[in-house]
This record gives sequence, structure tokens and C-alpha cells, in this order.
Amino acid sequence: MSEPPRLVQVRQRVLKENDVAARALRTRFHEAGTYVVSLVSSPGAGKTAWLERVLTALHGRYHVAALVGDLATDNDAVRLARSRVPVKQITTGTVCHLEAAMVATALEGWPSKSLDYLFIENVGNLVCPSSFDLGEDLRLVLLSVTEGEDKPLKYPTIFNTADVALVTKIDLAEAVEFDAEAMRRAIESVRPGMEVFEVSAKTGAGMEPWLRFLEARRLAACPTSSVPPFAARI
Repeated sequence: MSEPPRLVQVRQRVLKENDVAARALRTRFHEAGTYVVSLVSSPGAGKTAWLERVLTALHGRYHVAALVGDLATDNDAVRLARSRVPVKQITTGTVCHLEAAMVATALEGWPSKSLDYLFIENVGNLVCPSSFDLGEDLRLVLLSVTEGEDKPLKYPTIFNTADVALVTKIDLAEAVEFDAEAMRRAIESVRPGMEVFEVSAKTGAGMEPWLRFLEARRLAACPTSSVPPFAARI
């Protein structure tokens, strides 16, 4: 059964307005030399724990900040504040994803022009965020070893719109009999050639290669950066 024409028109208008706002954000970020990374995942995949570890590792070496989307609470923002970087909560109410206009509003009054990295943690959802550009340079999709190896096959759109996949909670892989090869085959079937990192926020496993990759991507996007290569202490 096809969608009612009115619904299609409204959706197209919303996406068009978001794309305009996202382009303005991307221009703003590039002019400021800020490398922007967004995170999407299902609830419970470990986005916040992983991001706290990343922010802590980068703090003191770079100017870093984070925006956090949630339907109702500021729990994630409170947790991320432990990393001692600026963090701001975006409460979306009934909206199941962040939009570019929400990001622009949240940045008002922030010293965003001095940031090297800005991380945007989206609302836990693998469906809605796939359609909304936030002006980011790099979109990460996170999936934990506890979610099942077929996650990419169930949610192909989000993997097709992401740049990198992070397999989280790798410290639990043996306990849950996680099949890493099956997961990689599933990702490859949906997004051939996609970069995949296996990480653990708890133990720090896989974090150093990921941070080196992140720095290399930022250096390629911001070649005038004067910060020397990262020597991980995580």
C-alpha cells in the first residue's frame, strides 16, 4: 500500500530543510577547522561508555566537545561530563533522532570556533537517524557483540549511510559466543569495503588503532593542524 501523497510531501520538505541546515553547519565547521563525528546505534550498544573513553583520551591534547541527544533525560550528558570536556544535552521529546537545526540551536553561545573535534551522539535508534545529515565529517554506526551478528542485515540503511562500523563490548565476545567473521560478512554484504573496528570501552582494547585512524581522518580534512601524531595513553 503506497503512502498518502500528503505524508510523502511533508517528509520530503522536512528532509530538504534539514539538508539546507546541514550544509550550513558543515560550512561553519570546516571554516572553523572543527572535525565533526556523529554516532548512531541501537539503545544499549555502548555509545556513551565508548564516547566517554574517547573524550577522556583526547582531552588535554585537543579542544573537544560533545552534544548528546536523548528523548527525555540528561543522564548521558552527566556521564560524559566526567571526561572534563564541554558537553551539552539535546532533549528531543518525542522526536526519535537529532536534526541539523537542533544541532545549530545547541551550539548557540558555545565557543565552537575553537574546537578541534565535536562529537554528536544521536538518540539510540537505527532507523530514523539514517535520513538526517547533521553536517558531520564522519558518521559511525556502533553495534555490540551482544546484539547478534545479523544486525547489519536487519538495518541496512544505517550501515549504508555510515562511514565506519565500531563493534563494541568486544571484551564480552567469548562469553556471548560472538562470531566476528559472521559479523564482518554481514557488514560487507551491506556496505562493501566498510572500515570496521573492534573496541572495548571497559578494557581499552582496540582504542589506540581507532584513535590513530580518527586523527588521520582529521588531518586529511584539516591539513593545517599543528598537533603531532597521537601517542595513546588509554
